[in-house]
Amino acid sequence: MNAVARFFDSDLWWSFTRNPITVISAIVAAICIGGAVLAPWIAPHNPFDLASLQLLDAFKPPAWSPEGDPNYLLGTDDQGRDVLSAIMYGARVSLLVGFLAVVMSVVLGVSAGLAAGYLGGTVDAVLMRIADIKLTFPTILIALLIDGVTRAALPRDVHDQIALYVVIFAIGFSNWPSFARTVRGSTMVERNKEYVQAARVIGLGRGRIMVTHVLPNVLGPVLVIATLQLGFAILAEATLSFLGVGVPPTQPSLGTLIRIGNDFLFSGEWWITIFPGIALIVLVLSVNLLGDWLRDALNPKLR
Repeated sequence: MNAVARFFDSDLWWSFTRNPITVISAIVAAICIGGAVLAPWIAPHNPFDLASLQLLDAFKPPAWSPEGDPNYLLGTDDQGRDVLSAIMYGARVSLLVGFLAVVMSVVLGVSAGLAAGYLGGTVDAVLMRIADIKLTFPTILIALLIDGVTRAALPRDVHDQIALYVVIFAIGFSNWPSFARTVRGSTMVERNKEYVQAARVIGLGRGRIMVTHVLPNVLGPVLVIATLQLGFAILAEATLSFLGVGVPPTQPSLGTLIRIGNDFLFSGEWWITIFPGIALIVLVLSVNLLGDWLRDALNPKLR
């Protein structure tokens, strides 16, 4: 309770409540994430239950249209699936991929940056050159390369089973250099401070000093980058799924729903792709706005 009280009395909470855009973004993000997490319980339909689908319900427009059905608020797709329910279930996959990819990037990037900044010398040179080489390749290109290699190396049914994990690995592996470079710079500053020198004097090992002393003091920028990278990871997953190399059709994400609806966009069934696209924009924009606020709130020069 004391920790909660201190949080509500902190400068961070004061900055949050004084920024209307941030408050609105937080509410929108909470609604999007809550709707995705609770989709099995609050979604009007289960769009992936084949026994409940009716092809006669296909291509129904939104409920407010003259030909709309009140049971399908945002209409249905080519298979009779409720678009609203499909968006809620698809957001679950997009958020899962984005979150796990960011976690992977944080683990790889923080580990590399901490080792490079504290140890220096050859370790620093090798790790940073690897990061520089990685930065010359676009995220989508690396993800396509990894997906292509796994498709060629594994049978199709096996690849379909692990496709979700392949996408997570591809995106996570592509974004770690930004964390590594940030943590390296902060670590190079922290390693020369008195508390680190004191830890060396009392005989603590390098590993323990890095993990227990330096790491907690370099995590502030990591939190900001992770928040911003979450939006980028969701967009990367949506792009890969739109290109047909992301998650399998049995686990459609927002990108998959947009790709499916794009086939019917010019035939008049605009709602199949427009509403998933709006959901993707709202989700990423709200997360990015929260990341921008967090970056400014944690920057002492802007206080």
